[in-house]
Amino acid sequence: MSLNSFLEALNNIFNTFGATVFVPVILIVINLILGNNLKKSIYSGLYAGIGLTGFTWLISQYIPIIVPVVQNMVTVTGIQLPVVDIGWQATSVIAYATQAGMIFLGVGLLFQIVLFLVRWTNVFQPSDLWNNYSYMAWGSMIAVVTGDLWLALAVMLVMNLYSLLFSELLSKRWSTYYNYPNCTIIQLHHVPQTLFAIPMNWILNKLGAYKVKWEPEDLRQRLGFIGDPIVLGVLLGFLLGFLGNINKLGTLGAWGNIVTVAISTSAVMAIFPRVASLFAQAFAPLTEAARKRTVKKGVETQGEEIYIGINDAAGYGESATLISGIILIPLMVLVAAILPGNRTLPLVDLIALPFMVEPIVAVCNGNIFKVIVSAVIWFSAGLYISTVTAPTFTQVYSQFATTPLEPGALVTSFGILSKPIIGTLMFLPALNFKWLGVLFSLVVYFIMYFVFKRNKTKIHEFMEAQALHGSEQG
Repeated sequence: MSLNSFLEALNNIFNTFGATVFVPVILIVINLILGNNLKKSIYSGLYAGIGLTGFTWLISQYIPIIVPVVQNMVTVTGIQLPVVDIGWQATSVIAYATQAGMIFLGVGLLFQIVLFLVRWTNVFQPSDLWNNYSYMAWGSMIAVVTGDLWLALAVMLVMNLYSLLFSELLSKRWSTYYNYPNCTIIQLHHVPQTLFAIPMNWILNKLGAYKVKWEPEDLRQRLGFIGDPIVLGVLLGFLLGFLGNINKLGTLGAWGNIVTVAISTSAVMAIFPRVASLFAQAFAPLTEAARKRTVKKGVETQGEEIYIGINDAAGYGESATLISGIILIPLMVLVAAILPGNRTLPLVDLIALPFMVEPIVAVCNGNIFKVIVSAVIWFSAGLYISTVTAPTFTQVYSQFATTPLEPGALVTSFGILSKPIIGTLMFLPALNFKWLGVLFSLVVYFIMYFVFKRNKTKIHEFMEAQALHGSEQG
């Protein structure tokens, strides 16, 4: 069997079984390794599979309802920008189709396993293999422009090092906030915002933003039944549906769609916590076994605990996450229209904003006000990165897309390619300075890695203190 045949077979296996099979199997194996009995290990895996299936069903039903609404909302604004957001789905298909992407599929998997086994990181990343397409998208751009597959592979591996570092930085806070023991997210297109969210949350606390009590529980207490997440879901869904049908308000169909969006948003907020509680049960045996092992070794901190990288769907419907994401949809359209020098129009990936804000929500402990302020700044900077990288990504897209683009058209993915830290610290240096740029990225990485490892407990304690700053003052 040739290398290409092997990689294609590996890709087919991942696509066939998906996270709902891989995560349960991995959990069963890890539970057994940590000393849990077979029954407890199997139940752990089954709860994980049930939870992930529930998340998938819920989100796959909700997103198609709001996609036309969001797209029509953008169309109605009449905003004309040359770089169009085609969405993460189309981007992932292109990423997996490239030679650089196929090579990383095998090499990246081995790399991630080795980093975990040698304890370079305590985050097990291969439990969410599908999201490796994010590395592939960036690496494919390097390969197409430079013609150097080795350089592209090196860039993807360096990005993987950074994403694991950011994921480990986020792990305790994400696990605590979303209430999934020993879990974290590991997607390259999400975890870099952690590095921005931490100082931003500190700045906002210094400015007194913690006094704006916009956490879901505070809203419930202050606003009564209106503050209940289910009612807020109806209100936000109604607003989103109204904006998405504003040019058709004289039709019965428009109002039917508005009400459907409102009820669907409320349904996600009502059902999601119940699915999340099932999913969380999967990790209780793992947490118990891991802590017993650390006690036996005399380890007093949680720094040696294992964290499982899980799909970002596990946080999508959490109240503060979904509310923040929905509020940001019209805000980012407005920002894109008025931001000087921006040429990118967010479109398809606007519905992914609840995924995209998860690290910020966790760091800000669900304070919706701080999340929105932080996210607007972060994603505004990301629009510039999308603008800069769009010509390069369009080259890649044009080579592998089944439908040709119009002459002069430019495309991007707001959810995948609007990442300031990835763009400035890893991609652009490699694109402009080749191997010297990779060396620069590695030097910066090792400095950050050893500073973090040496101060990991203090950094996590600082993040917890800043996250709880508002509640302590309130």
